[in-house]
Amino acid sequence: MHATPRPHDLLWGMTPEQLLADAPEWARQMLATGQPVVVRRALTAVGQIAVGLRGTSRDQRYATVMDVGRVLRCVSPEQLIETLPSSELPAFKALAAIKPFLDDLGRSWGVTGSVGYQLATGLPTAHADSDLDLLLLVPCELPRHEAHELQRLLDQACCRVDMQLETPAGAVALREWAGAASRVLLKCPSGARLVGNPWRDSLDQPELVA
Repeated sequence: MHATPRPHDLLWGMTPEQLLADAPEWARQMLATGQPVVVRRALTAVGQIAVGLRGTSRDQRYATVMDVGRVLRCVSPEQLIETLPSSELPAFKALAAIKPFLDDLGRSWGVTGSVGYQLATGLPTAHADSDLDLLLLVPCELPRHEAHELQRLLDQACCRVDMQLETPAGAVALREWAGAASRVLLKCPSGARLVGNPWRDSLDQPELVA
């Protein structure tokens, strides 16, 4: 397990008392039941982690920060795929079908979003129309023709599958990198930027996207 929490990791240890006074009541209730928060991609002060809270509906999302010293447990998206439950939901069926192919890539990967949260907590956050959100760690450049083949495989699943490529500079959607656009949207702590190559970001003089 990595020492520093990364985007999409799930953290346990935050309590309602750590929230700001204007935090919504559902967020306080969620933390009161011991649910985890999700690491998000944003700049923070030293000793803090940018996190997000999710409720039972799509409109219940709240961004805040958590003190590093409060973290009691950290679970990564890669850990969530070690054992998959049996489920008739399309997103879970797609995950089970895709897993052998992704395992054969020889790269670290995991599941995020509502499916990942349900795997980590047991709460029914996924539903029949849920997408399957995946994360692939790619410290070295993924050739675009390989990205295209991987996207073609994911598009054969029984539900929509969205995969993020986690590069050293930030995250880019596999769907974009697999396409023909000369520049793709790179998500990093300082904001979103258009770059020609996420692995050679410093050479591309990326521009910030509002």
